[in-house]
Amino acid sequence: MINQKDLAFDQNHIWHPYTSLTNPLPTYPVESASGVRLKLADGRELIDGMSSWWTAIHGYNVPELNAAANDQLSKMSHVMFGGITHEPAIKLCQKLVEITPAGLEKVFLADSGSVSVEVAMKMAIQYQHAKGNTGKSKFMTIRNGYHGDTTGAMSVCDPEGGMHHLFAEFLPKHFFVDQPKKRFEEKYADEELGQLEQFFRLNSDKCAAFILEPIVQGAGGMWFYSPDYLKKIRQLCDEHDMLLIADEIATGFGRTGKLFACEHAAITPDIMCVGKALTGGYMTLAATLTTPHVAETICNGEAGVFMHGPTFMGNPLACAIANKSLELLLSSNWQDRTLAIEKQLKRELLPLGNALNVKDVRVLGAIGVVEMKEPVDVPKALKFFVENGVWIRPFRNLIYIMPPYVIKEEDLNVLIRVIHQFIMKIS
Repeated sequence: MINQKDLAFDQNHIWHPYTSLTNPLPTYPVESASGVRLKLADGRELIDGMSSWWTAIHGYNVPELNAAANDQLSKMSHVMFGGITHEPAIKLCQKLVEITPAGLEKVFLADSGSVSVEVAMKMAIQYQHAKGNTGKSKFMTIRNGYHGDTTGAMSVCDPEGGMHHLFAEFLPKHFFVDQPKKRFEEKYADEELGQLEQFFRLNSDKCAAFILEPIVQGAGGMWFYSPDYLKKIRQLCDEHDMLLIADEIATGFGRTGKLFACEHAAITPDIMCVGKALTGGYMTLAATLTTPHVAETICNGEAGVFMHGPTFMGNPLACAIANKSLELLLSSNWQDRTLAIEKQLKRELLPLGNALNVKDVRVLGAIGVVEMKEPVDVPKALKFFVENGVWIRPFRNLIYIMPPYVIKEEDLNVLIRVIHQFIMKIS
């Protein structure tokens, strides 16, 4: 049981994500979680609108995932992956090759989403180096993107408006094109994509790959863009001898209504990163997948191997849970669930676009976003949401929800209704 002394220690000594130690945000002690509810230490229950940062797609305390964890723990929790293999890793990689876009057949298991992005970037550099393109050592990407908090990943996040701009002088300099203008449901005309063509002509000789979040830009602003843009990037990468890296960490495993967001544009990237929902929110695990051509080129290059190898690579416990999580997802009616969530979000959330203090409302799959005209007072918002029985954590000027796929209509209605109440309260 957490007491006030424990909470005081937490506030004074423990860093939480993007939180100050001198002026910390409030923290709410959670005692347990089940289904779509978080139970606080004081007995209150909150309907979770965040899926623990988009990971807990099946909800919490899932019997099948618990059983998978217990079964694997009775065998081994971890062994090194260097020179050793095991069934959970093999089965997981087989399944990932099966369900990801055709052609992604080589799998690197990583510790976290950020690490999978680092791995993808290193793959692209080694690939170009092995081809003799040593001058292709930079990356192209889109403004307002977000790929993680480690050094390489930070360098391809927006260097000016992004959350890592303080590190601009430390990080490698890459090439950023303007954010796609067309919304998800809109079409691009050929002449509108001329800026992209010019951007590639000017910079492709220096770039190993183009990295992007397909269709949904997440923590950089929750923007949903047209599949036409993604198709054009795929075409230009082919024309200019560049790889395409798709960061599907947030979008993968059904969140946008497709199993992977690349499917909206019917394209296959050369490298794909997946994570977050991979284990259903139980363990940290990610993967980077690539094509045989990229893998063979790397391994036939100077090093003869791919130069990366995390200590906890292929952790058996995480892999076993991921296998069961994917089994649960693929055997469920996940598409019907995400479509039902999308329909309800459009029906109940989109009307907020008429509020005076709201700039825009966006919905795609199991994602609902309210963009405010002014930054949200996060401590005030958190207090209001908790007092009204929901867990929603805004950032910047965005109030958004990404609920577990198992959420029921009445619980989603509560989440949306409380968002309405908060926006009306601050208007």
